[in-house]
Amino acid sequence: MPVLLFGISFAMPIQALIFDFDGMILDTETTEWQIWQAIYAEHGCHLELSVWSQHIGRTNDFFDPYLHLEKLSGRRIHRESLREEKRRRVRELNVNLELRPGVQTYLRDALRLGLRVGIASSSASAWVCGHLERMGIIGRFSCITCAEHTTAHKPDPAPYLATLECLGAAPGLAIAFEDSPTGIAAATAAGIFCVAVPNPLTRNLDLSAADLRIESLAALPLEILLAHAQRPSSVADQPTI
Repeated sequence: MPVLLFGISFAMPIQALIFDFDGMILDTETTEWQIWQAIYAEHGCHLELSVWSQHIGRTNDFFDPYLHLEKLSGRRIHRESLREEKRRRVRELNVNLELRPGVQTYLRDALRLGLRVGIASSSASAWVCGHLERMGIIGRFSCITCAEHTTAHKPDPAPYLATLECLGAAPGLAIAFEDSPTGIAAATAAGIFCVAVPNPLTRNLDLSAADLRIESLAALPLEILLAHAQRPSSVADQPTI
């Protein structure tokens, strides 16, 4: 956010970082997709990525994969047994997931630089906090906004606005990290400089609405990103780093 003083434009320093969770901090998006692909195949059906991608970044009630499977297969399924089987596979695939490249370094550098850090997620807090506790990083976040904390959800800016209020930061003095078009829409609607960091599942989706795209946090030191985001002209085009 530039400030005009004596006719000279100065950039205010970034105060906060806000991360999406699924697919951004931990790549649970890819494992979820792999599990549902396998389940559909076992029922003689195919789950199109074009259908699934509309669900990425949204709350679980946006798309019902069980109902979609019933429509494709033309028969009713036993939801409870399938739901339990799906949960088992999720536990098996996600238990060994590690933080996405660069996340740990960004969290460490944010602490060193005195930046406030939050999460704006479309998932339930039990899911998000459970993983953060398992990985030993829940204490790195001053604010964690999840699906049950707002009445409107991504692509609505409500989750980001709530996180900004919790962190005590202005939109123009924060950076959001997202992996999906839905999340990017929410962050930019909140007036936040948004960095797209695609995962293998979202790499080919349209992420052009972000202010900046980087293939990995490990590819760009936080201090260089801060300098880029604080430049008044940085939002003119979407460069890729």
